[in-house]
Amino acid sequence: MTAAPDLLARRLLVVTGKGGVGKSTVTAGLALLAADLGKRVLIVEVDGKGDICTKFEHPPVGFDPVEVHPNISVLAMDTEASLREYLRLNLKVPVLGRLGPVARVFDFVATAAPGVKEVLTIGKVAWEVRESIEGRAPWDLVLVDAAATGHVVAQMGAPDAIRDLVSVGPIRSQTEWMIEILSDPAITALNVVTTPEEMPVSETIDLVTRARTELDVPLGAVIVNRVLPELFARAEEAAFGALDTDAARAALGAHLGDDAGLDAVLSGARLAVALRRTRAVHLANLRAAVDLPMLYLPYLFTRTHGMRETRVVADSLGAEFGL
Repeated sequence: MTAAPDLLARRLLVVTGKGGVGKSTVTAGLALLAADLGKRVLIVEVDGKGDICTKFEHPPVGFDPVEVHPNISVLAMDTEASLREYLRLNLKVPVLGRLGPVARVFDFVATAAPGVKEVLTIGKVAWEVRESIEGRAPWDLVLVDAAATGHVVAQMGAPDAIRDLVSVGPIRSQTEWMIEILSDPAITALNVVTTPEEMPVSETIDLVTRARTELDVPLGAVIVNRVLPELFARAEEAAFGALDTDAARAALGAHLGDDAGLDAVLSGARLAVALRRTRAVHLANLRAAVDLPMLYLPYLFTRTHGMRETRVVADSLGAEFGL
């Protein structure tokens, strides 16, 4: 399947994936692409590691949104800050300084009741989306660098978990509007980043299955990162194979004077073909198991992780969208 053409028309894109597959890089690339299209973007970094800001060569930020690139702002989730904001905005409770005993009580309740801590994260995200839809916040798109695949179902399902715990009152009514935003396919899409390797593909297939059975959140696209290029056609592979014989090596060594370079070239060719074929198998398994639009991003042979990488990813995504 090709990429969903309306993905960037959504107001909320949640990006998840197994650790190490490039989830933050893809999130930053999507943000830059959206900004190139004139959208005002807010990135919510859930884990607070500051990885997103490095993609824009900007220092880490806090809970208040900070512009890290024209039309792109970032906020880092902070549970206590989110609780303070919730108490002030929804329960009209003024909070000065640290929460102290309130925070300790909250931690106790959050440990005992599933979804309580997660709902502060996803609630903050949904609140920013609602504020933007109603014209009180400047964002055209909210992008979430979400929890990894093992935790994102609990995070995205937190409003449903709280609704099941609370039958009446303001908390239940607030979870209702969160659920409306998260379950609306015109607003929200959960997207999964993977790489063409066995474990990431397996986790992606498992997550898509769980999301469809345990969540009401619409799925968007699978973004396959680090796809190796097809360096050789079958005929060229055969030519390299023919060169990798004792007679061919001897002839080429006599002509070149030293066959050390030949060994490196032939070994590199074998490795490139083996990696490509192995990864092609995993990609085929992914396509067979997951009937979602797929975007493909190339393997970047670079050690830099700043704006240069983000720009390449954004351009590659744009090409996948046909922009």
